[in-house]
Amino acid sequence: MQDEKIFIAQLINPKTQNEAFKKLVYEYQKPLYYHIRNIVLNHDDADDVLQNTFIKVFSNIQNFKGESKLFSWIYRIATNESLTFIEQRARKQGISNEELQQKSINKLESDVYFEGDIIQLKLQKAIALLPEKQQLVFKMKYFEEMKYEDMSEILDTSVGALKASYHHAVKKIEEYLKND
Repeated sequence: MQDEKIFIAQLINPKTQNEAFKKLVYEYQKPLYYHIRNIVLNHDDADDVLQNTFIKVFSNIQNFKGESKLFSWIYRIATNESLTFIEQRARKQGISNEELQQKSINKLESDVYFEGDIIQLKLQKAIALLPEKQQLVFKMKYFEEMKYEDMSEILDTSVGALKASYHHAVKKIEEYLKND
């Protein structure tokens, strides 16, 4: 924790900010990309949201109060940027977030960056039918193997609520896969 405080001080200090931010990008770029990609599904969109996330982090690091871990704060920004991106994209196209998710899943088959098979596509279709919060919780737990405590800080909700959301999501996905 002391190391994190020193690192945050380096991120805020104009003399050390650029080097510290390069280190932050190096450290978080890959896991954040996959976190964002799990939400927005498309590679190019994930790259755009990732860039926006780092811009927000850089612009707002002086507002970071240290009430949560830096990791949680950055992931919360990435999650919010991803959800905002989906909302804006859906609004521009005059469709619901759910319809946009379905369109994105249909495009996955032709996405050269998608490494899944038919089973992965079915899983993605099942996930897209879940309510937004259950989608987030399922993706963070299943794909990223994130701890409930970390998700709790990122999504600002209790561990118990997250466990319940994950349980409901798993049941709905199992049902979908069984009946498909």
